[in-house]
Amino acid sequence: MNSSPPSSDVQLSAAELEEQLDELLEAAFTPGRRTNAIAKKLAAHPAEVQRFVLHWCAVTAQTHSQVAYLFARHVLEALETMDRPDVQKWLLHAMDLYDRQGLYPAIAVLKAPKDFAGAGVDHAQGVYLEEITGVLELFLRGLSGRAMKLEPADPPHTDTSTLFLPSRLGRFPAKDDNFRLYKALAVHQWAQTHFGTFFPDLAAELRAYPDPDKARKLYHLLETLRLDAVLARHYPGLAREILSLRGEALPAEFQDAAAELEAPGAGPKQSLEWMENLLAQPLPPPWPYMGELLPERAEAERQQRLRRDKAALQAALAHMQPGAKPASFSLRRENSANEVAADFVLLADGRPVVLDDEVKGLLHSIDLDLGDIPPDYLTPAGGGGYAPAGNPKEKEMAPPEGGYAYNEWDHQRRHYRKNWCTLRELPSGLGDAGYAAEVLGRYGGQVGQIRRVFEALRGEEKLLRAQKNGDDVDLDAAIAARTDLRCGREMTDRVFTRQERLERNIAVLFMVDMSGSTRGWINDAERESLLLMCEGLEKLGDRYAIYGFSGMTRIRCEIFPIKTFAEPYGPEVQRRIAGIEPKDYTRMGAAIRHLTAKLKEVDARTRLLVTLSDGKPDDFNDPYRGVYGIEDTRMALIEAKRAGIHPFCITIDQEARDYLPHMYGAVNYTIVSEVRQLPIKVANIYRKLTT
Repeated sequence: MNSSPPSSDVQLSAAELEEQLDELLEAAFTPGRRTNAIAKKLAAHPAEVQRFVLHWCAVTAQTHSQVAYLFARHVLEALETMDRPDVQKWLLHAMDLYDRQGLYPAIAVLKAPKDFAGAGVDHAQGVYLEEITGVLELFLRGLSGRAMKLEPADPPHTDTSTLFLPSRLGRFPAKDDNFRLYKALAVHQWAQTHFGTFFPDLAAELRAYPDPDKARKLYHLLETLRLDAVLARHYPGLAREILSLRGEALPAEFQDAAAELEAPGAGPKQSLEWMENLLAQPLPPPWPYMGELLPERAEAERQQRLRRDKAALQAALAHMQPGAKPASFSLRRENSANEVAADFVLLADGRPVVLDDEVKGLLHSIDLDLGDIPPDYLTPAGGGGYAPAGNPKEKEMAPPEGGYAYNEWDHQRRHYRKNWCTLRELPSGLGDAGYAAEVLGRYGGQVGQIRRVFEALRGEEKLLRAQKNGDDVDLDAAIAARTDLRCGREMTDRVFTRQERLERNIAVLFMVDMSGSTRGWINDAERESLLLMCEGLEKLGDRYAIYGFSGMTRIRCEIFPIKTFAEPYGPEVQRRIAGIEPKDYTRMGAAIRHLTAKLKEVDARTRLLVTLSDGKPDDFNDPYRGVYGIEDTRMALIEAKRAGIHPFCITIDQEARDYLPHMYGAVNYTIVSEVRQLPIKVANIYRKLTT
């Protein structure tokens, strides 16, 4: 099939257009579905319009030929009411619906281009969620609270783990105002989870009223008043932006309620009390940034999250035992008067324990859901065991069926295929218990060298020059100061040097290729590399995790947890490293997006995603093994960079220079020429990456 539009500026005839359309849409034809009428109409348009139509027919035909046919049939009608960029958005919207919901919703959109053109104020000023997701995620990360995902959905709401926002907003004639509306919607959903709107049994209390729907909407309005006031106290600039979107003023009947709910110390119970008093009043129109309040969804998610968080906290406590004798854990709350966040001090037999970021996050999440940490949550898991493959915290993003849905970048569409890949985390296999001892014995000299080098990095000091105070004189700075004095300029007092110990704050995730092409020497080298790396990292103290990836087709992407961030290195991890074995193919985009989400949850100054692979992206009987896979992987890596994660690739593919610079950037990969060198090279590369 020739899927390229005409490359010249020559206007094609109806016969030429019909021939090209017939070739592109061959699979779409049924009796009575021909292209001669389309070609005749298109022949009257300039060459640039013809190229536009044929190009997008070619792109769409690779997804579904009937969708491409309907586009060709209705595109000229669309061009009468929209310019070409908006026609492209109309088509991409239909293709998104096809990806998520199937053929018939996509057909409905393509048959009604005028409806799409009339939706919203101005397509040119509309904002799409996918364009601003990275910005919103970084903004929300700056607010305290549990990490939350963003997903497209209507109406806007939250289940307390995910913020659901419209895929597009075009309510206002100015693009900046539509972006502010997105931000206001996201902030209010975050505030509902953070300041107690979804208290336990809220759904049951609202259902008890004669008109539960009105009770829910009225409670939502009153909570919006309270949350606006809380935001104004802590984030005044942000609150001013939100209040500017209100529009209609509050009716007089609600003024007394507003005065009480806006006072410091007001909580959701006061909103519930005022709701009872105001139920007889008509509901005022909702403000644009309110979205919907869906307490049943929030309660279901809350119950699942509490079970996960409790199990994860108890498993973490089991690994924090200070000695052989089981400890009694308790908590002391600090900064409890702070509306934004409370700090906790964990005590083991009355002595403070240093908490890592994951445990702090668990405590805060449980406190948000319950308002306190029940004593039974502080009972360590029995026997100090740790369930690596079933760690509830590792499954936090998973839908009920146990799979994760991820977008995939289609470079021809210049757009994402929504929820296109299904990824699952599967238990890692266990290898020979004696494998680690055999490898470490074989590399005995190198292991000792790696440990010493990494241990030296831990205590590395840096000489700071031009300091106000220090241990010695900075000769260069002193000469420059004396020169300034002689020239009549003010002399600096920064003339000393000082040794300062570098504090490492690094988290690294190793993404290990487990595709079938790693069979043999490559698989052996990967396992040996990881064992040597772990030995060095244990001396260094950097936080690290290891995950394998493989799969076959977009509906069977697979991740294998070998070592999570929360898990200590030991015999169990060594056996999982020994159990790494070649499996299927290398669909990298979904794996990168999944592991990026895990790294985003780790609070570290420097976060690295290091891929250990033997070749380019590939999949079974699929366009992924060509340019499509390289472009999707590149886009997944760009998403990781936007999230503040530094990707790097270590490969043994000697042809990697043809594609890795495009995917990772010119300096973010290295090629190891000999498989046998891999175990030693990986440790040296990591040392250089982090110093």
